[in-house]
Amino acid sequence: MSKKIHDFNDIIPKLRKKLFGKGPERIHTVFVQNMAISTLYGNLTPAEQFIARTTEGKETVHMARTKLIQNLYASSPPEGLEDLLGAKLEYLFSDIKVEEDIAVSVFVFETNIQ
Repeated sequence: MSKKIHDFNDIIPKLRKKLFGKGPERIHTVFVQNMAISTLYGNLTPAEQFIARTTEGKETVHMARTKLIQNLYASSPPEGLEDLLGAKLEYLFSDIKVEEDIAVSVFVFETNIQ
């Protein structure tokens, strides 16, 4: 794993831990042209796991784990992220499969990041 990916993988969980109280237990990221694609495993807190036991709860957790993080990144990218990659973050696409506790985030930058 390159140092850049390693450093990227340090930034993302810290932000999510600060925001949700728990970051992913494991993260795998690949850089492709102007995108960083991250798969995040083990994201949910025990409270979120409890809430997600119902259909309505799953929807609530899903909404919090997708919309909240997208809104946060849109207003203010994580500190050090753009400096690390030398490119401005343009978009974040994020989704989570609550039942399996696996999330995917696609970070789209204005220029190639490799």
